[in-house]
This record gives sequence, C-alpha cells and structure tokens, in this order.
Amino acid sequence: MANAETTASFKSVPEMWHHRVRSTPDADAMYGRRPDKSWYTLTWGECGARARNIACGLHAIGLEKKQRVAILCSTRPEWVIIDMGILCATGATTTIYPSNTPEDCEYIINDSETRFVFAENQKQADKLISQREKLPGLKNIILVDGKGSADGFVLSLEELEAKGKQWDAANPGEYDAAINILGPDDLATLIYTSGTTGKPKGVMLVHDCWVFEAEAIDRLGLLGPSGKQYLFLPLAHSFAKVLECGFIRVGMPTVVDGDLDSLVPNLQATQPTVMGAVPRIFEKVYNKVVSGAKEGGGVKYAIFKWAIGVGGEVSRLRQAGQEPSGLLALKHKLADKLVFSKLKALFGGRIKYFVSGGAPLSKEIAEFLHAADILVLEGYGLTESSAASFVNRPDQFKFGTVGVALPGVKAKIANDGEILLAGRGVMRGYYNRPEDTKEVLSEDGWLHTGDIGVLDGEGFLKITDRKKDIIVTAGGKNIAPQEIENKLKTRTAYVSQIVMHGDKRNFCVALITINQEQVAKWAAAQGHAWASASYAELSAKKEVHDLIMAEVTELNKTIASYETIKYIHLLDHELSIDSGELTPKMSIKRRVVEKNYWDILENFYKGAGESTL
Repeated sequence: MANAETTASFKSVPEMWHHRVRSTPDADAMYGRRPDKSWYTLTWGECGARARNIACGLHAIGLEKKQRVAILCSTRPEWVIIDMGILCATGATTTIYPSNTPEDCEYIINDSETRFVFAENQKQADKLISQREKLPGLKNIILVDGKGSADGFVLSLEELEAKGKQWDAANPGEYDAAINILGPDDLATLIYTSGTTGKPKGVMLVHDCWVFEAEAIDRLGLLGPSGKQYLFLPLAHSFAKVLECGFIRVGMPTVVDGDLDSLVPNLQATQPTVMGAVPRIFEKVYNKVVSGAKEGGGVKYAIFKWAIGVGGEVSRLRQAGQEPSGLLALKHKLADKLVFSKLKALFGGRIKYFVSGGAPLSKEIAEFLHAADILVLEGYGLTESSAASFVNRPDQFKFGTVGVALPGVKAKIANDGEILLAGRGVMRGYYNRPEDTKEVLSEDGWLHTGDIGVLDGEGFLKITDRKKDIIVTAGGKNIAPQEIENKLKTRTAYVSQIVMHGDKRNFCVALITINQEQVAKWAAAQGHAWASASYAELSAKKEVHDLIMAEVTELNKTIASYETIKYIHLLDHELSIDSGELTPKMSIKRRVVEKNYWDILENFYKGAGESTL
C-alpha cells in the first residue's frame, strides 16, 4: 500500500524552529524542573534566544557545517534547546545515552567524528575525560551544569552562550545566512542503534526526515497547541526525537523531564493531555491496578470487575465508532466515578490518549485500559525510518495493530512476511557503513525493517515478531516469542519479564524475572517467613519457582503444543539498562540475555532436560 506523497513545508529543522519561535514568541514552550524540584516555564521566545546563543557560541569555537556535535544528557528542556542550537549552527547532532559507558561514548564519538560534546554534568564529562587520549578529534566538552576547566577543554554552557552573544554582535547577519544554506538533504542527526549484536551503527537522518515526521503529526492532529504533552522518553532515541519535532511544529507546550522515579507525581502535578510511552510503563500500571483490586477483595473487587465489564461494553462500541447511550451510559458514568477516575488520576486526570511505541504492546492491556476509559494508541517505526511510520489515531484505531501508515509512508509486505517501508522519513544509510546499508536499504529506497507483519484490508498493520527473533524449532515449526511472552505477562502479576528460547531446539524454555512486590505479597499471604527476603533470595525459592511454573502451565493450555514452555529458570535480578540487558527504550536485548545465561539454557537440553533450580 502507499499513501499520497507529501510536500515539504520547510527545507530544514531550523527553518521550522524559527517559524515557531517567531510565530508564538510569548506562548509557553517547555516546562522543566530546577534542582530543588520546583517547576519553571520557558516561552518560545526564550528558547529561541538561548538556541541562537548556543549556535553562535559553536560558530565562535570553530564548528563547521555538517560537523557533528554530541549531546550526552538526560531528558530536560536544555536537551531540546541545545539540539536546536547545534542544527542552527549548521551542525548535526550525535545522540548519546546518559547510561552509556565511557567506552561506549568513546566509540560513538570517534565513529561519528564528533568535534564537540554537551555533557550534562561533571559525572558525564568524566566519562569523556577518562577517554581523552583516545579522542583525538574531540575539541571541547560543554558542561550543561557545572564550571569549565582551567585548560579550556571543558567550557560551561554559560561560557559558551556568552561567547555566542559576542560572536553574534561581531558578525551581524551571519547566523541567519548560515541557516539559509541548509537544505533538506543535509545531515541533521546521527542516532546509534542499540547494538544488541556487534557494534552500534550510526543512522543518518537528514533535515527532511524530521520535517516530514513533524508534518505528518500535524496533519493527523496527534499534537496541538491547546493541549499539553509530557515527554519523559530519552531524547537520544528516535521515538522522543520525533515527539520533539512534532511539538515544535504545532507549538504544543511540553513538559520535558526524564526522571522515571518521579513520573507519577510529576504527571499529577503537570496534568498533561498526551504522552508517549513504552509498553513497559503500561505493563507495570496494569499489574499494579489489577493486583490492588484483587487484594481489596470482597465488594471492592466485585465493583472493579463490574466496572471493567461496563467499560468493555463501551470500549467495543467506541471501537465501532459509536458512543454509549441510555442505561449503558449511566452505568459507565457510575463506573467512572467509582473506578476509572481513580486510575486516570494517576496520570493527572486530563490524559486524552497515550502513544505507545518502541516494543509490542499487549492487546489485552490496551483493551483493559480502554475499558477504564484510557486510550493507548500503538504506533510503529524504526530509528532507520525516523521512528514514526504507522500509528493508530484517536478516531481510527484497532487494538492489536500498530495502526495505518502516516501520510507519505509507503509500505508493503515481502514474500517472507517482512515489512518494507519507503518515503521521506527513511534514513540515508548507516554512517561510513556502505555494506551494512546495502543489506537493509534497496537501491529504489525500500527499507527492510527486519519485522514480520501483515496488512489487513483497511491498511492496519499487525506486527507478529522480529524476523531475527522468530524461533524455528528442530521440528521446523515457527514460533513468534513476543506474542507468547506478552500473554504470560498479561495473565499474571508475578512475572515481570520473560525471554523464550528454543531456536533449533526440540522444545522451548524461558528465562523469567519476578515482580518482587507481588511475589512478596503472595509469600506473606502464604505465611512464609522469607516473604521479606531480597529479590535474589525470593527468585531462588522452590515455592516461587512452582508458583510461576503453575502460571506457565496454565498459559501452555492456551497455545499450540510446539509453542509450550517446558522449563523455566528464575533470574536473580531484574533485567535493566545498567546490566546491559535492556536497551534505553527498555526493550530486552534477547541475544545478550541468551549469551549471559547460555550455560543455564544449555543445561535444559542435556539428558532428560531437568530444571536447574
């Protein structure tokens, strides 16, 4: 299928940025938090002035057109302002996650030929300083929070902006002249893929990629100036980057704060109407809400189940484009008062919808939340396609799918089921990796996504699995592990994460992490003295293994015999970004996890394949 071609409205991101700054200079642009946790507001005019100072500061210290400048910083308003400053200086932004190791940073900076790095604080700067001898091309570090160094290698952001004001005054007209030479095919961003296998590759995304994405978001009305967005996702990732460009295009005031530990109180304090998130957030909310209702027991749980039943009826009507009326409308209003309003209050009480991406969202969780009057619109895309390629819309959605193609995105399904994409959002290739580029990008512009999916008659796309993640058993049966993993996480609150394994094997097994809070509550209810034990100690208990295995056994009754999980092993820790087993968008690095626990997996298949407890 193919959507109509779109025509660019701006030739570059800075042109789009300046249009926004000059059109609504006094309107609220971003909200951030100070070190004392109090909130502050920045107008578009204030953001524009700071971005200009940063751009001119970069000119002053020698940045040349198309040279790379990295941002090593958490999600906060300064990230967006610095990004715009880099682009307005005709540079290109290299994104680095704050969780990256010094070695990771050194690799990305050298591979991208980055000349300057904006580091959030001394902790982040120290990563680079520790690798300084290996970074011959790095000219300066600019510290967002902190003071410069005596030798001038580290500058404070304040110092850079001061240099920028001086340069701007001494070079009238040069700032605008530099921006005017930028074109749609000039490099804007280098985003390094997560690198679940081998070294990460730099995805080259040009100005037109982001202008296209922003235009599509505007046409669909997903963001708008009358609402408020909450942006907590890592801006080093393409999902957050596309939301950044979207809110700039439409002028939507946006809370920019990446502190996950404060997410719920921050949502309640700022009351946004729209938020992008990854499925892990919804899984945690789902498990906490359902478990809490069950623990309430008696009348409380009965009311909860009744409300969800009523919500389910309303959800089915709304999915068909209708609204409840009569008795059902009255029941839904009561269900909202008794149950749904409390859940919505967790998110600030004004959320119109969430946009979910980065990993597959369980259909069951999406339907549950919709029954509770919370709409989650799942979307799909890759870093290589500038993040957003498909998305459900508030007035056009199907749970279990990732929606229909954005205006201007072309999509088709290859003979082997792989999803192919084309359009203005597709990358120009991997930086200095022509052979890797040829593997995924055809000469006529089709991107091979590596994902398996199907398109229905209305253009809705359903992702079934990653091409490389498909398990092919020794008997030749194909298994999509993510679908089965999501089913287990949906049916039980005791399981946090699961990695199925069974490629070229006679049967499937799984590595599982527990939900410590829920398992501890279960243990206490059973009268076990070890209920308050540590995560690792709980995971090692036979009783906990048997509890989880019982849930797996129930799951096995609902799937094909060749898909069933025969044995499980409970890991002694939660998979995390810090352990290197999750990507920064909280997706599991399947190959890394399998490699880390290969001995355990191998032992399942030795002899009689007895469980290793």
